[in-house]
Amino acid sequence: MSKEQRERLERLAAMPDSAIDTTDIPEVLDWSGAVRGGLYRPRKESITIRLDADVLAWFRSHAGDGKGYQSEINRVLRQHVAAQEKSVR
Repeated sequence: MSKEQRERLERLAAMPDSAIDTTDIPEVLDWSGAVRGGLYRPRKESITIRLDADVLAWFRSHAGDGKGYQSEINRVLRQHVAAQEKSVR
């Protein structure tokens, strides 16, 4: 980054938000079609969870090579959470 670019960024950072012209950037109000994982990866937390054997077997068998079933369980749970939040609104 050049000295001029750095100085420009510093001046911009020092400005209050109200002084920055963002009229050429449309505000996004509906994020329902956003794609996760493009630039942001949610923090994963390792836990122990007890699942019914048949449910676990189904996810493992539908994962193709047996890998990725945990990500699929996470995707299904995330979809469920989104649906619950939508119904509350």
